[in-house]
Amino acid sequence: MSGNSSKKPSEQELRIAANQFSSELKAIASKIGELEMQLDEHKLVIKTMSPMNEDRKCFRLVNGVLIERTVKEVLPALETNQEGISSTIEQLTAQYKAKDKEFSEFQAKNHIRIASA
Repeated sequence: MSGNSSKKPSEQELRIAANQFSSELKAIASKIGELEMQLDEHKLVIKTMSPMNEDRKCFRLVNGVLIERTVKEVLPALETNQEGISSTIEQLTAQYKAKDKEFSEFQAKNHIRIASA
């Protein structure tokens, strides 16, 4: 029975595992792209609002609700969000690199080449 644990995986099992790696990598890359767009939007808004008078009225959309605030109230929140988004992008990038390395090792170990479409 212990011989089964060292059994070489079938071609179908390898294909499923490779597809799973690809799907996970695509999902992480998609999330990184989405967050980079949000980061760019935050940078643009912060750049636009920074020179404004801090008592100036502005509006912020929070969970689909438009809220009236001042620049003084909104700007620090935007900067905090920007830092959080940057941090999340860094974490996801590290996760992507680790998963990509794991996939490369899996491919080398099992002699897998991905055919270009």
